[in-house]
Amino acid sequence: MKNLFISSALLILLFASCDNNDSNSNSSEATLVTSSNTSGKISYLDLAKPNSMVKSFTIASLDAEGISYDSENDAVTVASRSSNRLESYSGLRTGFKAGTDNLNATLNSITGQFTNARETAVSGDIVVVAQDQFATNGMTNKLFVYKKTAVGFDLLKTFTTDFKLWGIHMTGADLYAVADLTGDVVLFKDFMSKASGMITATKRVTIAGLTRTHGITYSSADDVMILTDVADAASATDGGLIVIKNFSSVFASTPALGTIAVSNQVRIYGPNSMLGNPVDVAYDSSTNYIYVAERLNGGGKVLTFVYPMTSADIAPTNSRVEAGVTSIFLLIK
Repeated sequence: MKNLFISSALLILLFASCDNNDSNSNSSEATLVTSSNTSGKISYLDLAKPNSMVKSFTIASLDAEGISYDSENDAVTVASRSSNRLESYSGLRTGFKAGTDNLNATLNSITGQFTNARETAVSGDIVVVAQDQFATNGMTNKLFVYKKTAVGFDLLKTFTTDFKLWGIHMTGADLYAVADLTGDVVLFKDFMSKASGMITATKRVTIAGLTRTHGITYSSADDVMILTDVADAASATDGGLIVIKNFSSVFASTPALGTIAVSNQVRIYGPNSMLGNPVDVAYDSSTNYIYVAERLNGGGKVLTFVYPMTSADIAPTNSRVEAGVTSIFLLIK
């Protein structure tokens, strides 16, 4: 889905407060943004500045997924499930300083090219949208590849998959995807070089003990893959995080359709974790914080975890209410 902080003061969100573990990065730029499928709002936090406050903005999309942030243009892009299009909203830093509450879309894709979007993956000016099967799209799981331009988003190609889509993540020319309703991770090697049509996985593996994948992120700096497990979607207490260290070698040594054993995982599960339906995840390799969009627990929360060294029922170092939170994105420079 997807691609991360300590001050001495409380951070204040418009409708909730969060503690001092949500700010302070070792990077010159660290921006955390989230989207919601109930509030019509996005949130913005400058993690590189001590004592920075969380700011929420109202956008046109009541139901948004797959958020990303472009610092050069100071703009967020979301896959709107309200209008079934990509929408880009600029002026976050300016709006934060001015106290602006609303943002207007400055760029859009053509409406209706996808429906039931679940996540986006971004690499430069390329934005990939994951469409999950639904009646409105003929029960078709599909990847839509767009190029962001000065006037909108141009659809370059589309790929149909033979598994249900949710979280996706681009690293270099490759695309990782989770297979929803399973504990599987799929790799599409040299993804951007493929021609439109049915796409065949380069490799698919199962993550032992993972019930239902949703969120996915990979850090090449630390060679770590982090996955979320929503388990039973109706339960607010059975979710978890799975961290796979030395992922490139672990993945390479696992045969196609093989299993990555629990012994190669560090797992966070249990009531102290507050993980029920963790739908998205982001990771900061400079501070080793993991950020989670927890959709079900408390109606939606943004949770912060210290990178775990051993498997345990670990409590988050920070929790803030974020109604209907669906996706989370961290940009570090």
